[in-house]
Amino acid sequence: MEVKNSPQGILIYAAMAVYLGAFLITLLRARKIGRTLYLLGFVIAAAAFGYRWYSVRHVPLQNLFEVFLCLGMIYPLTLFCRHFLRVGGETADMLLGVIVLIPAGFFFSDQPHHLPPALQSWLFAPHVAVYMIAYLLMAKAAFQALGELYFKTGPSDTYLISYEQGAYRMVCFGFPLLTLGLILGSVWGKQAWGDYWNWDPKELCSLASWMVFLGYFHFRNMYGKKHPHINSLWVLVGLLMIIITLLWVNLSRLFAGLHSYA
Repeated sequence: MEVKNSPQGILIYAAMAVYLGAFLITLLRARKIGRTLYLLGFVIAAAAFGYRWYSVRHVPLQNLFEVFLCLGMIYPLTLFCRHFLRVGGETADMLLGVIVLIPAGFFFSDQPHHLPPALQSWLFAPHVAVYMIAYLLMAKAAFQALGELYFKTGPSDTYLISYEQGAYRMVCFGFPLLTLGLILGSVWGKQAWGDYWNWDPKELCSLASWMVFLGYFHFRNMYGKKHPHINSLWVLVGLLMIIITLLWVNLSRLFAGLHSYA
């Protein structure tokens, strides 16, 4: 565990504190103040990301510190989901903002590194960015799935759709991004390593995550109306596979591969 006393660290901790304050205040029914703090937390998180970009002189998506720093900018996705998809979860997103910044703030080093040759490609930023958006959407889907499992009624706001429908819409938007991430990664792999598919552990787990959500669509279409709880369990298993792809495969010494730079 590493506490950072640099300007970078101060920005991360400030964003975490404001996100947490927004979450607690919203729980106390002061929604307007909570939303204002949530916006402020996003501004600070974006400043932390921008500061990192300025420091390393490239899009900061190279390693897990930078990935979790990017994930902390969840606020625009919250607005999009609420106003265009009628999916709630704003309060949960405030907590999610805290959770995804914890690894950047305490567990991963902020020591800058030069981009290795494999990452010096125009595909670097879009490949990682679409995965980050997809992962946040699937995390939001998981919160909706938990709501469906543990609450007998739907969201209190009648404007919002049910938890099960909300999870479905999140997966519908996240799944094409997972697919695009796989395709971009294959093209990138061809350029970097000479083949579209190298049976790398990260590639295999990314494919496994994709297949879990493909199975979710099939099950929901065939049996989902009778078994909404199982639909939700599919979504949670999908998020577990994403966590394995993002963390375990990158950190475990049992899974050394071409993506060890992460």
